[in-house]
Amino acid sequence: MISGLDHLVIGGAAGVYETLLGRRASGGRLRTGNVGLAFAGGASGLQSMVFATADLDKATRLLERRAVATTRAGDALVLSAEGVAIGLAAAAGDPPSPFTDAEAACVSGLDHVVVRTPNPERAIAFYAGRLGLDLRLDRSNPQWGARLLFFRCGDLVVEIAHDLKKGVSDAPDQLWGLSWRVPDVAQAHARLKAAGLDVTDPRDGRRPGSRVFSVKNRTEGVPTLVIGGIGRW
Repeated sequence: MISGLDHLVIGGAAGVYETLLGRRASGGRLRTGNVGLAFAGGASGLQSMVFATADLDKATRLLERRAVATTRAGDALVLSAEGVAIGLAAAAGDPPSPFTDAEAACVSGLDHVVVRTPNPERAIAFYAGRLGLDLRLDRSNPQWGARLLFFRCGDLVVEIAHDLKKGVSDAPDQLWGLSWRVPDVAQAHARLKAAGLDVTDPRDGRRPGSRVFSVKNRTEGVPTLVIGGIGRW
């Protein structure tokens, strides 16, 4: 039913993400190699994620059988989820936005989108059982203080994170942060630093061989990580 993540909606301006991603916006939209971004007014931060499907009518019927409430909004579906605004639409098929700098220093694609949940079993039931995403990892790590669920979606991951110290509750989930892939961490770090962004020093990532750094400002309120030294999922 779901073939990938088509685009994310962010509260803020496309120009901010032109600098962050190193790609040129067109018509207020951007697209990396595997996901698009649309920008909306109102509060900053991640506002919604829209998955791609090859057959919207078939997806509507399947979601109805799986007891997921949907509302048709033009050429898309709006899903009833646990606190996260989720849509479903036909894949846009737009080409990636052109780079504004050397390709190695710019974002190639999205590595993962992070959703915070107070109820990981509920999240598994929804994202795997109802949306049909492929659960690839379920791991609790006391050192991180978190239980992490990785759902494969095309060549990126929807990561569901649960704070172990807070326990389980029925509070809503929160669409939270983004991790972007770059071919060369050092070049990407230098490009963003030269553009005046507040970036942490590169450090070893959790995945063997990876290097990461955090971006502390000019992300429109979205917690942001840049990651390199890895291939596609």
